[in-house]
Amino acid sequence: MTDEPSGRAPWLAAHPRRGFLLGAGAVLAGSGALAAALSRPAPPVARDGFGADWLFGPYTAGSTDPDFDDSAMALVSVPHCVVPLSWQDWDPSDWQHVWVYRQHFLAPAQLRRNRAFLQFDGVLSAATVYLNGRRVAMRSGGYLPLRCEVTGLLTDKDNVLAVVVDGRWQQNTPPDLPEFPHPTAIDFYQPAGLYREVRLTGVPQTYLSDVYAQQIAVLTPNREVLLHCTVDSAKAVKGPVRLTATLSQHGAEVASSYTDLTGLPKGDTQVTVSLQGLDAVQLWDLDDPALCDILVTLAVDGRKVHTYPVRTGLRDAQFTVDGFRLNGRPLKLFGLNRHQWYPFVGGAMPDRVQRRDAQLLKEELNCTMVRCSHYPQATAFLDACDELGILVWEELPGWDHVGDTAWQELAVRDVHDMIVRDRNHPSIIVWGTRVNETLGQYALYGRTDQLAAELDPMRPCTGAVAGERGYVSPLYPVKAAGGVFSFNDYSRPRPPGSPPPLRPPRRGVPYLVSEAIGTLVGSAYFRRTDPPAVQREQSMLHAWVHDHAASDPRYSGLLGWCGFDYPSGWYHHYRGVKYPGVMDFFRIPKLGAAFYRAQRDPSRGAVIEPAFYWDFGPGSPPDGPGRDAIIWSNCEVLVVTVAGKRPVTVHPDRARFPHLAYPPFPVDLRVNGRTRPELTVEGRIGGQTVLRRRFSADPAYDTIAVTADDDQLVADGADTTRVALRLLDRYGAPRPHARGVLAVSATGPGVLIGDPYLDFGALGGAAAVWVRSMRGTPGTITVSATHPFVNTGSATIESV
Repeated sequence: MTDEPSGRAPWLAAHPRRGFLLGAGAVLAGSGALAAALSRPAPPVARDGFGADWLFGPYTAGSTDPDFDDSAMALVSVPHCVVPLSWQDWDPSDWQHVWVYRQHFLAPAQLRRNRAFLQFDGVLSAATVYLNGRRVAMRSGGYLPLRCEVTGLLTDKDNVLAVVVDGRWQQNTPPDLPEFPHPTAIDFYQPAGLYREVRLTGVPQTYLSDVYAQQIAVLTPNREVLLHCTVDSAKAVKGPVRLTATLSQHGAEVASSYTDLTGLPKGDTQVTVSLQGLDAVQLWDLDDPALCDILVTLAVDGRKVHTYPVRTGLRDAQFTVDGFRLNGRPLKLFGLNRHQWYPFVGGAMPDRVQRRDAQLLKEELNCTMVRCSHYPQATAFLDACDELGILVWEELPGWDHVGDTAWQELAVRDVHDMIVRDRNHPSIIVWGTRVNETLGQYALYGRTDQLAAELDPMRPCTGAVAGERGYVSPLYPVKAAGGVFSFNDYSRPRPPGSPPPLRPPRRGVPYLVSEAIGTLVGSAYFRRTDPPAVQREQSMLHAWVHDHAASDPRYSGLLGWCGFDYPSGWYHHYRGVKYPGVMDFFRIPKLGAAFYRAQRDPSRGAVIEPAFYWDFGPGSPPDGPGRDAIIWSNCEVLVVTVAGKRPVTVHPDRARFPHLAYPPFPVDLRVNGRTRPELTVEGRIGGQTVLRRRFSADPAYDTIAVTADDDQLVADGADTTRVALRLLDRYGAPRPHARGVLAVSATGPGVLIGDPYLDFGALGGAAAVWVRSMRGTPGTITVSATHPFVNTGSATIESV
């Protein structure tokens, strides 16, 4: 016999319309999706989470009550944005309201007997949580977890979880600023919603609530890991207590140790276990990010009651006045800033999509470092950085302004919660404990820097400053961890058209260029629809500043602004989108990405990426890319042939870019476009051809390629993948001047996330949609595109 409920839930029987809503006739609302059927015949049994399906609507009086009639509420999939969005023209007034999410669930007997915790990984911009009509937690600020204990509040019948989400701007919480009337006061929009995962977990009465793996003397034979463990006990324990820790790598145990205690008091107890004898551990590095698995086991009276896994990697990362060193080796940091926003859904993308951004930064753009600007980002993104070998700067929420005393207290809270959440990630090498581009605030930043040093002695602190006042501003003392001076360097070229300069590193302090180029140097916009010269300029500007940073070892490195276009209403935006990304909002490379794509060792693959389009149609130069055309490549020599005529051999421009590993190849490409000549570029290394690319000038053979990032999804109602839509020539090169409307549809057990009709001309011939699985509905999803003038393809994805 079991005391768990069975049969049709009373709440479902009492509301027949809700029964239809949760059955095959349900309609998915929000997230920019088209209508799609989802199936939920009964409330989920909550063990580690609730699944993707929630009821959602505007907040009304009584909507947090257990017996509230929620039959008219929409069934949505979490992660979720409260309003459908497009790829531009976002209007913050659409989401600046109060909303409510509701979840009915059954609690197994085991969960009710133990201690139970709710965790919301991120809710924008404030959340108040009710369980069975009782308010159990509140949090303002949307980038760090809300966690609360609900032990004793679960019933053996229908449990009702209600989350009130406040999406209004004028809240006194970082990064919002109530003294500013509109969200355009900061440089990114924040669409509201339950946009990260929600979990309900059960633990024993005495359990491990946290483990911090502090690394000691990693580069010496005496390397050690100190495991600072927090044991949380609901009541005093009198018997013997043992904490045992093991460290494994590549499936083999390397070291183990234990610490014994006699009893535990009620509440939190800090216990340290030391792991030594770690000579055989392979260090985590960029090219071989070797991870370690640590498992801490808690035993009471000789009985194992709880385990806590930690995944980390041993490495030594040091910022010095002479540059950055990883595992004792000098390394010039090379990277970009990243915003987490996407078209159609804001930040509401699940783990697979978050991880994809890390793949693009590492594998497509060859970054060794990324800055999480300007807030803590999804843990799935950080996990991917750990696995792929990308170094990370993570910072507290905020942008250019500091609020009042209450606001500052929340900033201190955010620094604490950010570090405790993420300090075991080996990829993170510096904490941003100061709000971007703010000065002074010595009392506040003294607190945040000191807090960081106490919570994590392994990493330094920083905060980006800008302008003349920022460059000469006094340094913030850090008592225990040292500090990095980070400068957003938007020095403008003089005269215009010359290479943009960088300020020299400040003496006596580690120095990192935290932003450069953006929309403040060169053009205000870098779009596919802008003139070819502007698009070419973006790659050159980024190359100039990286070459400059590479010229002096005192620069730890440079992080360009930025990886991806993002939504904003602040300065130099067009219809609510900022265009400084070397990839667009859809994560498709622009011509400006060509520089980054070429900066990799040829052993990882040869690259030939023109900073021009080989096109002679309307809007393109009739005489070709011109005398100063640029091709980015990591080859030694390029051989360029136009229309089968005599090949021209070109060499990298090391005179103007002496410090880049792979400089650009300048080539004179003044041609007669009326003949529609073909272009062939061969890349040679050691006298051998390693890559040949062809480019067609004839649009008659153009196609619209439909390509999915993944060929398989999990049928859980949340898993999602991108489907890119690109106008290409017959050889797969991008074609710039699209026209007409592209119609996109999805068939099978998948939900289309995106606009079903896309103005392909306004998008410059490149866009994307995303496809989300349906819970419990496996099958083949087909995404198709149709266009009035160009042949199109389709992509298939298996949902399993």
